[in-house]
Amino acid sequence: MLYLLDASVLITANNRYYPIDQVPEFWEWLHYMGLSNRVKIPVEIIEEIKEGRKDKDLLYSWIRDKANIEALKLDEEVDILLFRRVVNQGYASDLTDVEVDQLGRDPFLVAYAMAKTDRCVVTTEVSKPKRSRQNRHLPDVCQTMQVQCCDPFVLNRELGFKTSWRP
Repeated sequence: MLYLLDASVLITANNRYYPIDQVPEFWEWLHYMGLSNRVKIPVEIIEEIKEGRKDKDLLYSWIRDKANIEALKLDEEVDILLFRRVVNQGYASDLTDVEVDQLGRDPFLVAYAMAKTDRCVVTTEVSKPKRSRQNRHLPDVCQTMQVQCCDPFVLNRELGFKTSWRP
């Protein structure tokens, strides 16, 4: 299984439970999982993280590190037909330009996951089935598009993260 990370996974981990300067084992583990081709981040999601940076943001420095980029970046281009299908079927076929802008990079993540059957989107977003159009959450879009989706804690259990991990 290849796990594709949403920006929310890294942002929330750094801000809430695995700060880079306090739990470096998590970030080393992510790097190792990237090298092992178990976890990847599409370039569009990397760009989203970089664009949301703050001054002196450790996550911004971490994501810009060449070794981390090489380990974690998903090295493929999005299938534009899958991307369009995600937007049209996962959100709505008649989105306005403003609504499309509000989608952010989430449709790319789902399209990459659709490209192969052994992929899973990882996000901190939770299902909110009553939301519609551009306000839909990733778990609901993934369900509509028949893509596997999980939260970061499932990822950690599946891939065996421990603060005492060793390769």
